[in-house]
Amino acid sequence: MTSHPGLTALLLASLAAMPVLTSPVWAQSSTPSSSRQHMGERKQHRVVIQVSENDPKIMNLALNNAENLAKFYEQSGEAAQIEIVAYGPGLNMVRSDTSPVKDRLAALVGRPQPITFTGCGNTMSAQSKQEGKDISLLPETNLVPTGIGRIVQLQEQGWTYIRP
Repeated sequence: MTSHPGLTALLLASLAAMPVLTSPVWAQSSTPSSSRQHMGERKQHRVVIQVSENDPKIMNLALNNAENLAKFYEQSGEAAQIEIVAYGPGLNMVRSDTSPVKDRLAALVGRPQPITFTGCGNTMSAQSKQEGKDISLLPETNLVPTGIGRIVQLQEQGWTYIRP
């Protein structure tokens, strides 16, 4: 191996200029939250919550989870996208004729960190056929072809999955 005095001097100078860590690397944040907020950036959290049971307790638990998360991140100065996906028997949560939580859904839409509601088109078609009538979803609800497909799509984009 040949000696390169200029390269060695450059390497030593760059090492000398590096900051000395006084605490373990794992204990340091790459961008402290106060700096992140000062720079105008907000940490972004994305959470998808599954509702696939026709049980008002589960529906209310999902809404409680969503509200608590939204409030937590609001107070932390961080942004959150929260989407509740209803399919199968859980579609009743977002149906205009059967939702036991329709008032809560309407109240959550206008929040600073809104909660998005999504209903499954496959389930809607199946329930409509089974019941022999047209089914409609609450106006706050987005319709997707398949609820489970939507959850997979969001998870593949890095969303955190929760099932109450």
